[in-house]
Amino acid sequence: QVQLVESGGGLVQAGGSLILSCAASGRTFSNYNMGWFRQAPGKEREFVAAISWSGGSTVYADSVKGRFTISRDNAKNTGNLQMNSLKPEDTAVYYCTTSFRLRRAALASDEYDYWGQGTQVTVSS
Repeated sequence: QVQLVESGGGLVQAGGSLILSCAASGRTFSNYNMGWFRQAPGKEREFVAAISWSGGSTVYADSVKGRFTISRDNAKNTGNLQMNSLKPEDTAVYYCTTSFRLRRAALASDEYDYWGQGTQVTVSS
């Protein structure tokens, strides 16, 4: 079992930056992939970014490419999502996730097994 706890969310003006963090405990986090998803009110959960177990491979949704950066520190069992040039449409609850099956960066939510409780990001215009 893995427990994931997100932090770093908050209210920011458009054009600003935030860093989301994900702290993992329990099973060895470093052996498996990690991802970030988000869900805005009235919308389905959507993929944001993912990183492979080693950090050597990353993938991003087109909507955040060039603005967001995903990273991980396996020695600390943590992962980050650096978000720059934030837009009002980035407003959502952001979730950290990992799997017990895959090492590669994955895009589909059903490829992940453990989820954090989410952290709210609100971008004002």
